Amino acid sequence: MSKLHIKKNDTVYVNAGEDKGKTGKVLKVFVKEQRAIVEGVNFVSKHTKPSAKSPQGGIIKQEAPIHISNLNPVDPKTGAPARIGRRKNAEGKTVRYSKKSGEEIK
Repeated sequence: MSKLHIKKNDTVYVNAGEDKGKTGKVLKVFVKEQRAIVEGVNFVSKHTKPSAKSPQGGIIKQEAPIHISNLNPVDPKTGAPARIGRRKNAEGKTVRYSKKSGEEIK
């Protein structure tokens, strides 16, 4: 399986769907499903029964996974969405970089 262009803690731009135009931080990546949970994006209503954690129960709003094809990493230099590439740095490690500015994505 190929590597994904999105990693945990990346800042990403949503380029499709209901939340198009929003940016957020990646909280979790599901590699097999090719989906990611992004902070503040793709909220769903979940109905919960009363429990020790939530004694009242009720409806909870939470983030749902979004497909990674709808996400683009944000260029660290310009703050705009950009495609990424991979190259070796001075130490010989493979790093991701923005194809727009050439800046390394950490």
